[in-house]
Amino acid sequence: MTDTTLKLFQDTNIRTQWDADAEKWYFSIVDVIAALTESDYQHSRNYWKVLKSRLKAEGNETVTNCNQLKLVAPDGKLRMTDVADTEQLLRLIQSVPSKKAEPFKLWLASVGSERIDEISDPEIAIQRALNYYQRLGYSDEWIAQRLRSIEIRKDLTNQWDKGGIKKGLEYALLTDEITRSWSGMKTKEYKQHKGLKKESLRDNMTNAELVLNMLAELSATEIAKNENPMGLAQNMAVAKRGGNVARQARLQLEQETGKRVVSGTNSKLLKRVAKE
Repeated sequence: MTDTTLKLFQDTNIRTQWDADAEKWYFSIVDVIAALTESDYQHSRNYWKVLKSRLKAEGNETVTNCNQLKLVAPDGKLRMTDVADTEQLLRLIQSVPSKKAEPFKLWLASVGSERIDEISDPEIAIQRALNYYQRLGYSDEWIAQRLRSIEIRKDLTNQWDKGGIKKGLEYALLTDEITRSWSGMKTKEYKQHKGLKKESLRDNMTNAELVLNMLAELSATEIAKNENPMGLAQNMAVAKRGGNVARQARLQLEQETGKRVVSGTNSKLLKRVAKE
């Protein structure tokens, strides 16, 4: 599984995950119910628990074939979550009385179409990301760096795939090592330093932080291409070396400027600066 993200349906965030092999989206069922019933997370969980029991008793395959994936819960932790693909959701919606059923069906079709378009033409995905960050109020300079960081990250994860790295926990462990090696903080510590919880760390980095993070991931990618590490242990060593390249650059920059690179600045300040 790759590309875990949030999709916005009207005013409700839907946690999703793209399965590159099957070329399909999986959606958090609880989030979908929240959108359809206009209720909070806890109420939606209870609603789904009751509905799930009833559908199982009826022998409904929508539930019996339901998958579970680790998604970020409201408390910021990864938890196993019931998910459904588009076809399963279309059947499930029929069991949830809601005035939003038809708009949601159209939204599902739109999400699927967007992903197919992005696969055939990657420039569409880049343009969509550009528009997204512009709407959020980031500066053009920051957006250019962020888009570049996405490209570099993709090259790195492609290399990890070749090295037998499993998506999910192993991806997270390697990312944590790269972050710690160049910044001196693990990802969780870095986010706490910026006052973040569920927000994306990269979306809250300054230009300098983004550049050094890119250098760390680019270095790890180039080392991996040269040495072809296999398995978690070998890739972990490469991740540390790649991070150390950026660490040396960070230390030299801090010595030259007398300022710390790793800052508590988050997106709120970044956007405020962009408007000035």
